[in-house]
Amino acid sequence: MDKSRKKEKKKSISYAKWGYYFIIPFFIVYAIFTLYPQILTIYNSFFEYYRDGLNIIGPRFVGLGNYAKLFETNTAGYVPIVRYTMNTAILWVIGAVPQFLVAMLLALFFTSTRLNIRGQQFFKTVIYMPNLIMASAFSMLFFTMFSQVGPINQLLISWGVVDKAINFLAIKISVRSLIALMNFLMWFGNTTILLMAGIQGIDEALFESARLDGSSSTQVFFHITMPLLMPIFIYVFITSMIGGIQMFDVPQVLTNGKGTPDNTSTTLIMYLNNFLGLSKNYGMAGALSVLLFIMTAILSSFVFKTIRKK
Repeated sequence: MDKSRKKEKKKSISYAKWGYYFIIPFFIVYAIFTLYPQILTIYNSFFEYYRDGLNIIGPRFVGLGNYAKLFETNTAGYVPIVRYTMNTAILWVIGAVPQFLVAMLLALFFTSTRLNIRGQQFFKTVIYMPNLIMASAFSMLFFTMFSQVGPINQLLISWGVVDKAINFLAIKISVRSLIALMNFLMWFGNTTILLMAGIQGIDEALFESARLDGSSSTQVFFHITMPLLMPIFIYVFITSMIGGIQMFDVPQVLTNGKGTPDNTSTTLIMYLNNFLGLSKNYGMAGALSVLLFIMTAILSSFVFKTIRKK
């Protein structure tokens, strides 16, 4: 009996190994295009390595010297990384708050069984369309519209609202508002669809039971919808926050990379891009990249644990 069982085991084919074969390409691509650059970035962050005209300085080991330089006060009297972190946070908040509010309201509106909205596929397509437009094209459109010779100024002058053209791109509140508005228009559709998918995944019997017990719409939302939607909401919130930290293309194109006025719209990635420009300062760029990675990891973990606990 033992011999026959051994023969059966030898003849049986194990398909478990094929799963590993199929995921090998992913790990190879990840190691070449993601892991290796990350390791190289961390390595460069400990070296002085930049270009001065046609001369290449370094690489020379400086330890934590590049990290220390990031927190030095510049000639304008402020610490660049602190100021640009605040800029990035403000630009993300004023764009993300209305984004989540509008997306949640639309998700509840379209998934309501009481309203039973028709043509949901059409509305999903319409609200998602701005997300398909390139951020650079979106920024150029707003740059043209709100320039001093643009249609917005021409309309305001023709209506007698103002006597001369307003330089919207030289006013801090208008520049920040335009950046926030563009980010809102590009991403609220994506957020709405994700929240709708989460709400539709909740068992309808729970809502029916709550209504039969006399629960109001507000009670249903806070005691059934939101708690069960929390995993999707956490995912959307964290990805939005990471996108906010990596904000670059919209303010870069709108302000022509200058962060006008007076660097009040310069983000952390724009600051990083300055090191990778003409100076090719890979040491400082690497140090800033590592700090951004640490910042993203800490904030994501904090948000996940805080919201998950609640």
